Amino acid sequence: MGGQKFAVLLCAEDSDYVKKMYLGYFGVFVRMLEEEGEIWDKFRVSNGEFPEDEKIGEYDGFVITGSGNDAHGNDLWICKLLNLLKKLDGMKKKVLGICFGHQILGRALGGNIGRASSGWDIGITNVYLQSSATFRSLKLPASLSIIECHRDEVLELPPNAEVMAWSNKTGIEMFRYGDHIMGIQGHPEYTKDILLNLINRLLNRDLIQESFAEEAKSKLEGNEPHKEAWKKLCIGFLKGRM
Repeated sequence: MGGQKFAVLLCAEDSDYVKKMYLGYFGVFVRMLEEEGEIWDKFRVSNGEFPEDEKIGEYDGFVITGSGNDAHGNDLWICKLLNLLKKLDGMKKKVLGICFGHQILGRALGGNIGRASSGWDIGITNVYLQSSATFRSLKLPASLSIIECHRDEVLELPPNAEVMAWSNKTGIEMFRYGDHIMGIQGHPEYTKDILLNLINRLLNRDLIQESFAEEAKSKLEGNEPHKEAWKKLCIGFLKGRM
C-alpha cells in the first residue's frame, strides 16, 4: 500500500539520549510505524512549525507525540495545535495521539483533561481492552501492557467518543472518535531504555522523588511491554486496516 504520506507533529524537544540513540522522537515513531514506500514528514509544532493549510490534504494521517507541556495549558503553539486538530477532524483525517497527543485530542474534541488525582503513572501498566470488533480483527488479547509516563489524563470523554481501554489507575487509557481519531495514553513507541532515561531526567528536574524513581525502575526489571501488539494496533488504525 505504498505511496501514503504521514506527518509526525512533534510536541517535545528531543532529549540528548533519544537524539543519539534514535535520531530523535521522530526516529522512534518512524521505526514503529513506517512501512515500505511511505513518506514521513515531521513538524516541530512545539517550536511553532506547522504544516501549511493547503498542504494538509496531502497527508493520509497524522501522529501527535508526547510532551513535557500540559495539554490543558494555553501556550500559543497549543492553541494553534487545537485549531489544527479541529480542522483535521472536519476533514476526517486519520489522527493518532500518544500521551500528550491523546490528551490534546480529548480537549480539541470537547472532552475534559487535567491532572490525574492518583498522581504520576510511570512504568509498565496493564491496560484492559474493550471487547470490540476492532480488536478482534487484529486478534489482540484482552489486556496489553504498555509503558506509561504521565501525570495528566483525559478526565471526561468528548461527546460521541468511546473508551477503548482502561487500567486500574486511569479510566481512559485509550479512546476512539469516529473512524478517524484515536488516542492512547501510554507510549507504544517507547523502549525501556527511553523510559529509564526519562525517569532520570524527571528526577534531576525535581518532578519526582528519588524513592518513587527507584521504585519505578525496579518494577521495569523482568517486565516487558507488548510492543508488537501495540505496533500492529497503531499501524492498523492509522492506515485504515481495522
